[in-house]
Amino acid sequence: MGVDGDRAQRWRAYWDRSASGYDKMMGRFERFMAPGSRKWVCSRAEGEVLEVAIGTGLNIPAYRSDVRLTGIEWSPQMLDLARQRARDLDVPVDLREGDAQDLPFPDATFDTVVCTFGLCAIPDEEQAITEMARVLRPGGKLLLLDHVESTSWPARLVQRAADLVAVPLGGEHFRRRPLPLVRAAGLELEETDRFKLGIVERLSARKPAVSSRE
Repeated sequence: MGVDGDRAQRWRAYWDRSASGYDKMMGRFERFMAPGSRKWVCSRAEGEVLEVAIGTGLNIPAYRSDVRLTGIEWSPQMLDLARQRARDLDVPVDLREGDAQDLPFPDATFDTVVCTFGLCAIPDEEQAITEMARVLRPGGKLLLLDHVESTSWPARLVQRAADLVAVPLGGEHFRRRPLPLVRAAGLELEETDRFKLGIVERLSARKPAVSSRE
């Protein structure tokens, strides 16, 4: 998992404790920092969709009705809330407890992989992106949304200070940048949008299709 077992369990317990207040916290953040971004991501998802770190299921109502959704989540308490949300919305979702760094699916299983505001708190984000690319079918799409290291140096100073508290407490990082890791995983960037002093980034990338000569 990229960290020792005791620390991983402590971080999981933190997110379990945070589950009941997560929706309200994210609602405040997104209204100011990322309005419309979940819709931006979910409207681009198609076919067999895997959402990594599905959390409390905030994205569930934003997907088109024709997608077939599977979600994994590390926190059992958050997963319980996602299950309840899916029941309330009468949306069929295959929800499983799992680790983003070791996805329990064969290669080339999904048409789309989604992760929103999750890579910031996955211990080894590079391994997680490698796994997302692995389970994508050739020609499949990766859709990411997260807070990242700002383009503004005063904001980066604030983020650095926030990391001193947030990383030990819950494993949440404020100065990560997934985009270079997406490229390193062999995916081709199609769309990207970065705003609010560069703090929020959303992107769409595609796994190269298999050559017709192969």
